[in-house]
Amino acid sequence: MRTMGLDVGSKTVGIALSDEFGWTAQGLETLNINEEEKVFGFEQIGQIIKEYDVSKIVVGLPKNMNGTIGPRGEASQFFAGELEKRFGLPVVLWDERLTTIAAERVLLEADVSRKKRKKVIDKMAAVMILQGYLDSQTK
Repeated sequence: MRTMGLDVGSKTVGIALSDEFGWTAQGLETLNINEEEKVFGFEQIGQIIKEYDVSKIVVGLPKNMNGTIGPRGEASQFFAGELEKRFGLPVVLWDERLTTIAAERVLLEADVSRKKRKKVIDKMAAVMILQGYLDSQTK
């Protein structure tokens, strides 16, 4: 049984999965969604849940630096609630402050081109969200 990590944006959802032991997170893919048109990719996420025997989902919660929840955080809370309703799995909201910035830094240090960074940044952020959660569970 694996844990899925999601970095939810208004246009994409980065997806990461844990190994079966729950020790490491690996990036899987980036889904294109359209929040304005209410296209959230739940069908594809359901397929991944089934294919990889996912038992828990961790959704990044972008808080403001002062700890408050803004519009993006509210969108993540909505997304998490929908996942719970649709798939009946436990969904954990995980503070993701600075994960996208950290992911960008890692990709810059790896000298990944801007065009390629744009394609993988959300998946990388999902890996960082999930790995942070997994690390917190082993302490």
